[in-house]
Amino acid sequence: MTSLLPQTCFRQLARNFSRQRVPVFLAPELARAQQTQCFSTTPRTQSRMGGAAISVPPEVSLKFIDLPQTQIRGKAKDQPKVAIEVKGPLGELTLNVPPFVNVAHDESLRKATLSVEDATLTHQRAMWGTTRAHLQNSILGVSEGHICILSLVGVGYRASIESTATTVEPEYPGQNFVSLKVGYSHPIELGVPEGVKASTPQPTRILLEGTEKQVVTQFAAKIREWRKPEPYKGKGIFVNGETIRMKAKKIR
Repeated sequence: MTSLLPQTCFRQLARNFSRQRVPVFLAPELARAQQTQCFSTTPRTQSRMGGAAISVPPEVSLKFIDLPQTQIRGKAKDQPKVAIEVKGPLGELTLNVPPFVNVAHDESLRKATLSVEDATLTHQRAMWGTTRAHLQNSILGVSEGHICILSLVGVGYRASIESTATTVEPEYPGQNFVSLKVGYSHPIELGVPEGVKASTPQPTRILLEGTEKQVVTQFAAKIREWRKPEPYKGKGIFVNGETIRMKAKKIR
């Protein structure tokens, strides 16, 4: 039916649907035309990850600390009141919890559950899952650690870990530096952030390990910035098995 009548006719009939009687055989088509078309074909369902319980390993302990409150104009309602200190065999991390997020820790079941005061508010619903992800990353960081593997693909691309650098000043005592050879005429030296361990099991592989996921992945992105993967020859620095879609070569 949609191929017989133009779309403007359907719009006109939809406007007059409540005013005048429409033939019965056109009713299903009018109802289908009034429905909004979404870009995604998946159903609109909210994520329930915020309420999912987090498993706490036996070697990890959670400690709740009350934070001192200060009067900040315009930000008092979002000022965190409680911080969670996560301790494990690899270190300890501190996570500030928003004031509207409640964390219940069951020590007997080794489970942690998060909830919010009003799940109908968009801001609280968004921070519900975000806070849970931060807490889970902290627990995994102090128990197992986070890893990023960078692969250097290209002729002559090499990487090494040096204890000294000529172009960068050390930020803390004993800092190591990642030295890259990725096609530039000048040396590229990047200081390894504190709390991150860098190694090169192969000349074209860089292994980053650390307890804080954000610090590890951010340093990996900083290294990747010097040679982003390009789609014509497939050269560049790839992070954690990253793949790109190759393109045909340009012919002038």
